[in-house]
Amino acid sequence: MKRLLSLIGTVILTMVFGVSSAFAQSENYLSIGDSLAAGQTPYRQVDTGYSDLIAMRLGMTGQLSFYTKELAFPGFTTADVLKRVKSEEASDLLANATLITISAGANDLLRLVQVNPTAGTLAFSQLQTDYALNVVRKNMVEILEELKVRAPKAKVYVMGYYFAYPNVHASQKEGTNAQLVKLNTILQQQAEQAGATYVNIYDAFGLNATNLLPNSSDVHPNFEGYRQMANAFLHEYSGSNALAISSYELPKPNPISFEQILEQQGTAEQKQEKEQEKEQEKEKEKEKEKEKEKETETETETETETETEIEQVKEKPSPAASIIQGFTGYAAAFMETVRAIRL
Repeated sequence: MKRLLSLIGTVILTMVFGVSSAFAQSENYLSIGDSLAAGQTPYRQVDTGYSDLIAMRLGMTGQLSFYTKELAFPGFTTADVLKRVKSEEASDLLANATLITISAGANDLLRLVQVNPTAGTLAFSQLQTDYALNVVRKNMVEILEELKVRAPKAKVYVMGYYFAYPNVHASQKEGTNAQLVKLNTILQQQAEQAGATYVNIYDAFGLNATNLLPNSSDVHPNFEGYRQMANAFLHEYSGSNALAISSYELPKPNPISFEQILEQQGTAEQKQEKEQEKEQEKEKEKEKEKEKEKETETETETETETETEIEQVKEKPSPAASIIQGFTGYAAAFMETVRAIRL
């Protein structure tokens, strides 16, 4: 029944929103940034995140040609994101991108917040957070400038952040929330100055979103939280709620641990190395074949020259004719010896 409703909803979306695979712009979508861009769960795993849900919706309405979140990684700060954007492996992806979302800045700030889930308290140094926020400002300016150059065809959306500590005491929320509001303000200002679009996530969560952030020892949302983030983006992207994802459209959980991710990366790297070795072997074989062909051509030319000389001698008999005639057999034997040595 849920699948039927989802299918009906998609058909209605296509009709109302006026999109189809034949007429809609087809996006090459890149998700860049931290653990939220990567889709980290509240239990230190990676699963469907907001970017996956965005890609799912765009795919259902015929608006997606390509999607990857390989430029996102848990723990990335703005400095890490800037480095990734400038990296060689990102070059082709960015050059072909038409749609980019960025989640960057929270790790610069939240790593300075000391959380005691049991006591329900938060603590931070104002001096340190002020410095971190200034770093975010500088790095975001550079990130967005780099994207203008490296991803000239892309529409860029800067994702804001939610308050990540709904389980602490109410008296503890004010100070940390004020720092988060500053962070979001910086992200919005830099996005607007660079001609990008800021996506407000904060309002969908508020200060007490325990239903979206179920693990008091972790700052990452559940599927419903990521749905809220995806819908905030889709509203900015479409200008309406026409593309909004309903809760019954969420995919089934399929989490993967960090250990499995690292194992897969190792396997992929080994596979790539083997493929490179095979390619190198093929190149070596080709070079050997070329060398053989050259040697064969040289040997053929030598034999031809020898036969020509012999014929010339036959045409002009001399006292040494008997010796020259015997040379014919010697030359053939000699050439066979040369072949054996060279091969």
